[in-house]
Amino acid sequence: MSEEPGPTVFIVDDDDSFRDSLEMLCTSVGLQVEGFASASEFLEQARLEREGCLVLDIRMPGMSGLELQRELGVRGAHWPILFITGHGDVPMAVTALKAGAYDFLTKPFPHQELLDRIHAALRQDAAGRSLEERVEQLAERYEKLTPREREVMELVVAGQANKVVASRLGISQRTVEIHRAQVMEKMAAESLAHLVRMAVALEQQQDA
Repeated sequence: MSEEPGPTVFIVDDDDSFRDSLEMLCTSVGLQVEGFASASEFLEQARLEREGCLVLDIRMPGMSGLELQRELGVRGAHWPILFITGHGDVPMAVTALKAGAYDFLTKPFPHQELLDRIHAALRQDAAGRSLEERVEQLAERYEKLTPREREVMELVVAGQANKVVASRLGISQRTVEIHRAQVMEKMAAESLAHLVRMAVALEQQQDA
């Protein structure tokens, strides 16, 4: 069974020579890279769950870079996108940033500047995936709580003392202590502060 490729720089540009030069630049510093001549080719061949970032020409025949950005959003792919633009494309690049793009570079640009921004985009992708995985794990743990344990957790993270929780829920303080211990164990919380941070992360996920 072959191993899953590591983080990859996906380059989408219809200019063959420019795309090839970017591929060689990335390869020269040990980055994994794949090039595509059009947005449609990229959508047909790239696996959207792969780790990495996207270096994307904002103007291309057929589907433009902005249209590809929108399509990726529809498909639930959230790679950091670094747009490559001409001087006249800056307003378009600003539109792309407002729609969630990571950054843009205007031609011509120093090779090192591109590499620095690619590395930053890859770090952002890794951090985002790590956060998503942690929140998914928290959600799985939360699903294992009983309805009563969830009620206790809600009041505990709001700062309520055990006796107040007992009064609010109409149960004994000892029962609250038992439920609280179960919540801490099932959520794998090391402290009350840790449990509060978990609750905040879960709430942010629900609001997203």
